[in-house]
Amino acid sequence: MINKAQLTPPTQLTLLSRSWCHLCDDMLAALKPLQEEFEFGVSVIDIDERPELEAQYGEWVPVLLADSVELCHYHLDSAAVRAYLLDLR
Repeated sequence: MINKAQLTPPTQLTLLSRSWCHLCDDMLAALKPLQEEFEFGVSVIDIDERPELEAQYGEWVPVLLADSVELCHYHLDSAAVRAYLLDLR
């Protein structure tokens, strides 16, 4: 039996996106199976609403972040995300 005190808090990843970006929609959809397996949340931030993020990431979106660490951009790197999530366990 798992001791709930030993469980890590829910993980939240951040997807830097744009409303008109089909790659962003694709990455969000591709994350769903991993979310079901690892039970993490995804916060979507539209960089066009934040000039500092638009200046930093520009055409690099989508970008998937764990805290401030970039896990992948353009397309989901399932292996990198899986490795990050497994390290949290």
